[in-house]
Amino acid sequence: MQRRVSALAMGLVVGLVAVATAGAALTRATAAQASAAPSARVWVTTIDRAELMHERAAVPFTEQHSDLTTITVDPSRTYQSMDGFGASITDSSAAVLYRLPPAARADAMRALFDPAKGVGVSFLRQPIGASDFTAQPQHYTYDDMPPGQADYLLTRFSIAHDQAQILPLLREAKRLNPRLKIMATPWSPPAWMKTGDSLAGGELKDDPRVYAAYAFYLTRFVLAYTAAGVPVDYVTVQNEPQNRDAGGGPVTGLDTVQAGKVIDILGPLLRLVSPRTKILGYDHNWATHPNDIANTPPGQDPEPDYPYRLLQNPASRWVAGTAYHCYYGDPSAMTALHNAHPDKDIWFTECSGSHGANDTPAQYFTDTLKWHARTITVGVTRNWAKSAVTWNLALDSTGGPHLGGCGTCTGLITVQPDGSWTTDAEYYTIGHLSKFVQPGAVRIASTSFGNPAWNGEVTDVAFRNPDGSTVLVAHNENDAPRTFTVAVGGRSFDYTLPGGSLATFTWPKSRVLEDGLHLQSLAGATAVSSPASSDAGLAASLAVDEDGTTRWSSGAAQAPGQYLQVDLGSARTFRRVAIDSGASVGDYARGWQLSASTDGTHWTTLAQGAGTGQLTNVDVRPTRARYVRITSTATTGNWWSLADIRLYN
Repeated sequence: MQRRVSALAMGLVVGLVAVATAGAALTRATAAQASAAPSARVWVTTIDRAELMHERAAVPFTEQHSDLTTITVDPSRTYQSMDGFGASITDSSAAVLYRLPPAARADAMRALFDPAKGVGVSFLRQPIGASDFTAQPQHYTYDDMPPGQADYLLTRFSIAHDQAQILPLLREAKRLNPRLKIMATPWSPPAWMKTGDSLAGGELKDDPRVYAAYAFYLTRFVLAYTAAGVPVDYVTVQNEPQNRDAGGGPVTGLDTVQAGKVIDILGPLLRLVSPRTKILGYDHNWATHPNDIANTPPGQDPEPDYPYRLLQNPASRWVAGTAYHCYYGDPSAMTALHNAHPDKDIWFTECSGSHGANDTPAQYFTDTLKWHARTITVGVTRNWAKSAVTWNLALDSTGGPHLGGCGTCTGLITVQPDGSWTTDAEYYTIGHLSKFVQPGAVRIASTSFGNPAWNGEVTDVAFRNPDGSTVLVAHNENDAPRTFTVAVGGRSFDYTLPGGSLATFTWPKSRVLEDGLHLQSLAGATAVSSPASSDAGLAASLAVDEDGTTRWSSGAAQAPGQYLQVDLGSARTFRRVAIDSGASVGDYARGWQLSASTDGTHWTTLAQGAGTGQLTNVDVRPTRARYVRITSTATTGNWWSLADIRLYN
């Protein structure tokens, strides 16, 4: 018996040792996996269509130092959360999709809305009634009356028109992508509510009964769509309220005073019956178009500051934020409004691709891809927009059907005469976002060196998804290939993009890439330099504006003693300083010295060394100082340029 017990005990010990050994091996494997840097997956679209969201070989992050222009991604600095990316199922889009055989239409819808099998369109902006893109013989609303008659109680209200094609497509889109958000916008109230009794022009009548009827009209639409299985997340009271001439399409002038009167009734109604539905203001261009000013009725204010006035109106308590279009001005207008009203959000809700009368399809694919990539895909998202939305989801090969308005617009897809469909540039400029950036993602800091005005550099935007993964979308503005580095924490990879191409990089959450450093805001910081630049476009302040597209430059060959000095405004603690020469290739300091001071008079040298490339990260012991100075210590014929000085703690 004793021998048997001893044998059992020995077997148990051996078993435990084996389990412990296996467990230790698993622990080591898990630790090794956790300490290994991930690889970035890459999808590319080229201007010649040779690659259309083509997945290339993954690229591993390494610890190797790069001397290239470097896109630094920093998840510690966050901006706006994202709602989604997409287009509009206009009456025209619905009509051409229904020209497709059922199987082809199902394929097209999957390619558009399925996040796994397609690009996962996640935001739709739906016209309330007709827009200029309608397949009907005349424009319509949901409560049309004979001339001279009114329907203040909305007894004739009906969305029957949409039940045939638009709502079935919307329900299918919601089925394919349950996280799809819906925004709704009217091009015109019913004609009986307007001066001139016409959908194509005029203004809302200045009558309390009309303001109330219009607010109830919009509420009835929201309730009817919800009952039809398509809940509405956002609504505006007028598309392009300063546009009084859309070439025969439905338009309505609506100044901020009238908009406020409608919103003051609509806001409480929606809160009562549809709390999920938020009101957005403006829904027009980044800047007031000269034609809109010229078409303002005599004696009326054209309100070039319309978005600001509306947010200053007492009715703005019901307004979640402002929607913008792309047809005049530039995306920086959105950042300016955000800075003035940081409590209100911003959405970007319309920008159609277009082409010249004699352009070939290949040419307008190229031109649209490049313009939309830098202006919409990257430009609007870097300027606080929670959405990026083009115009028509689908059109036919003639750019229609349409009734008035644009005759050269393009959609995400084109339905061909033979019953097939093809993808357009907007399918990719939206798809490079919508397929990878999940609703609820947050934009994070990334250095970018191109801009919407085109400067021939690489421009980018980065996001952190709810699942912890990172998405970086980059566009090479130049016609020639550009090679750059992507850096996160202490790891990086190099990549070359063909001229004009658009790429998305994704990588999973990784402890290795999160080095614990946090980017500090330089808001309020000032800078001086020696030599002081006489060119405002190369001023010292441009090195601390948190914008990699601008730079300070010495304006002369590098020499010892040249410096850039930053006043942080108050003492701060930091342990890394990034000295970034950005896209000015070769204009990095050949020798440098980093100093700090609490009073601007007494300086302590923190580090010094030789520069080898565009970005130098200087790690120092935790230092508290108000002033930071970078001094040149070497001589070379190149100018010395600094695109960004960044501090981390």
